[in-house]
Amino acid sequence: MPPGPPYGHNGRVATAAATIPASRLHGHHDRPSMVSVGTIIWLSSELMFFAALFASYFTIRAVSPDLWAQNTELLDVPFASVNTTILVLSSLTCQLGVFAAERGQVGRTGSVFKMGGWGLREWFLLTYVMGAVFIAGQAIEYATLVQEGVTIQDSAYGTMFYLTTGFHGLHVTGGLVAFLFVLGRTYIARKFTHEQAVSAIVVSYYWHFVDVVWIGLFATIYLIK
Repeated sequence: MPPGPPYGHNGRVATAAATIPASRLHGHHDRPSMVSVGTIIWLSSELMFFAALFASYFTIRAVSPDLWAQNTELLDVPFASVNTTILVLSSLTCQLGVFAAERGQVGRTGSVFKMGGWGLREWFLLTYVMGAVFIAGQAIEYATLVQEGVTIQDSAYGTMFYLTTGFHGLHVTGGLVAFLFVLGRTYIARKFTHEQAVSAIVVSYYWHFVDVVWIGLFATIYLIK
């Protein structure tokens, strides 16, 4: 079967094939994307990495309960809760961008203030901003804790706090770079293709993963004292 027509910059096709989602063009829906499968396998290994961090955190905490009780009192739970909410909501905006990619809509169809007409670019750009705000909030929290004397070399608590949240922050930063890559491709490429839609979907897998991991970290570090 010959391939369907490509999508233009406005995310629309002038023929009847416009009703075919970008994620199902060229018969790719008959088999799973190897990029998606590879990403899932890689995320499984990342899950094991964070599981090891969780295990280390709980083990050291079990032998130093007084140290943990003293340092957790310095945490700004309301601030961290707001920062967490921003990151969790970014998963929603990311998925809305994926839905737009699946229907082949790259850019918005109307005013920027009408979110119902947003395409992949607008939703991913908003997700990027929310992720950047989360990282900025984490940097502010680090600066505050350092002023309070909680440093990575100060105690076992400081070491585990900065290791767990720091590695997660690096993963979030990697996700932000991935968003820029996907957005850049939509501007550079002349046509929106199935491969670009798959890239958006794969990035969403990664972003949902770092969000879920942070929910576990937030509950472990800020709520379970």
